[in-house]
Amino acid sequence: MTMPPPLSEELFASLPIAVQNYLRQLEAFATQLAAQVAQLEAKLQQNSSNSSRPPSSNGPQHKWGVPRPPSQRRRGGQTGHSKHDRVILPPDQVVDHKPPHCGRCGTSLAGDDPDPSIDQVIELPEKLRWVTHHCRHTLDCPLCQARTTAAPVPEAAHGFGPRIQAATAYFSGVGRLSKRTIALLFSDLYDIPMALGSVSKLEARTSLALHSIHDEALNHTQTRDVNVDETGWKQSKKKAWLWAAVTCLVTVFLIRRHRNRGAFDDLVGPTPGVLTTDRYSVYTHLPSVKRQICWAHLRRDFQAMIDRRDPGSRVGEELLLHADIFAQEWGKVRAGIRTRTWFRREILPWLREEVHLLLESGSQCGGSKTAGVCGELLSIEVILWTFASRPGVEPTNHAAERAIRHAVCWRKTSYGTDSERGSRFVERILTVVASCRSQGRDVLEFLTQAITAHQNGSQKPSILGDGA
Repeated sequence: MTMPPPLSEELFASLPIAVQNYLRQLEAFATQLAAQVAQLEAKLQQNSSNSSRPPSSNGPQHKWGVPRPPSQRRRGGQTGHSKHDRVILPPDQVVDHKPPHCGRCGTSLAGDDPDPSIDQVIELPEKLRWVTHHCRHTLDCPLCQARTTAAPVPEAAHGFGPRIQAATAYFSGVGRLSKRTIALLFSDLYDIPMALGSVSKLEARTSLALHSIHDEALNHTQTRDVNVDETGWKQSKKKAWLWAAVTCLVTVFLIRRHRNRGAFDDLVGPTPGVLTTDRYSVYTHLPSVKRQICWAHLRRDFQAMIDRRDPGSRVGEELLLHADIFAQEWGKVRAGIRTRTWFRREILPWLREEVHLLLESGSQCGGSKTAGVCGELLSIEVILWTFASRPGVEPTNHAAERAIRHAVCWRKTSYGTDSERGSRFVERILTVVASCRSQGRDVLEFLTQAITAHQNGSQKPSILGDGA
């Protein structure tokens, strides 16, 4: 959309004063409308590559870069690739098949092959449940005729064993299944009748068993360098927020009503390490030595500068180019090809200087939004480079975004939680699932051990594993 050419000075001067004033008002009004249209167009063009929107919000018209040319390789395994054989499991039954006679001359054969070929067949047993009846007898005393009944057995108090309780939590926290689907799964696959209320009660008991384990993980993250992120949640059909803190050993989730300083302090504690975050305002109180800005978010901001197609687009192109160079060179450090010391010596000095000059240029450009973003980044410029002097700190928040993705998918199908009790279960089971996976531990086995220990009053397994 372009403005029509202006009237010549002679023609404009020949018009009546009232008409001149009216035209000036129309021109100002048109300029205002053009600015509003530009803002609306920029909003419509927002996607996961130029804003904080998740990839799931991209419309079908969104294209992921330039399509790759067709590969000249054939489908399937390529020449020289490592072969993936089927895993041979320990057998529950062995059936021997021996040839009765020689395949060439017909002579009868006998004996055993010390190394026979194995054709493995895996099947589910017809009956997957194990039911124990604890029969409490009532007997009459031969002396006083009183009737005495055997005391209740502690392990029979809940009606379901630790492994069923752990499996219920697993189906929720890992499979993201609804309570109704879990009940159907137990009925159809295991032939175990289970009411919806029983599923909820089992989850609540699991939440109690994981309480101290969640506290252990939270205490650990509050003294370490962490990646922090948050996403929307629903509790009792009202807005809430799910927070995540990720370390190299454990991941912790919290659900709180608000996206504010109080919820943030609950997550990171009073003395956190270095936090890698986005530019959300709740993090601005952190000292510069305690914070690293996510460069993946910055790259999206630079792309947004380009997409606005205003006087700030040129600066956005240069900043995006430098962000891509930075990602390429830092990728060499992550891959072990280069060292962090090499990056500080060879890349950081000139990259930091050029980014600074570009931000200064952008803060003075004609694009108001680009100028505002560049001005803000100049005010916090030092925390763009914290990672360079702090071993173990990454310049992006990818770890937290990956960790929170599972919860986002669960939220889309469950619509959040209906109570505080449900929120506590979600944050605790998500913490266990993410932490066990990062350590390569069996989630179901960990849950079973934790539930068994809680019922017996014995020591629970540590979520820190060998790092405890």
